[in-house]
Amino acid sequence: MKQLYGQRAYVQSAGVKNDMEIDGFSVAVCKELGVELSRHRSRSFEEMREWGDDLSQFDLIVALSPASQRTALELTRFHHLDIEYWPILDPTGLGETRDAKLSAYRQARDQIRDRMIARFGPPTNLPDQES
Repeated sequence: MKQLYGQRAYVQSAGVKNDMEIDGFSVAVCKELGVELSRHRSRSFEEMREWGDDLSQFDLIVALSPASQRTALELTRFHHLDIEYWPILDPTGLGETRDAKLSAYRQARDQIRDRMIARFGPPTNLPDQES
């Protein structure tokens, strides 16, 4: 999101749980687009609140799984913000070879990117292109 739209909006990544390291395949396919995830840490909605992020300050939660959608709906019962569910392919466990796994992760990455562009419009923070 930040790569496509810069500082146009405050974005925070969160999930239902925080007990998982970022997946190496996710790191690899995002790096192909210039997105650095190797230092990214998964945090839960609860951690966000503990660290001072008030959910009422957000306008939108994008849920990428049914579990995150249910959690977001429960946590936001008393806050006025929109929740959208984007049914994105879950690439974990798909493919038997490294190339097949990377292909599934690329498909999920591209689905997310396409949904962002459909929802928020053309990118406004395009990296400089070399001639």
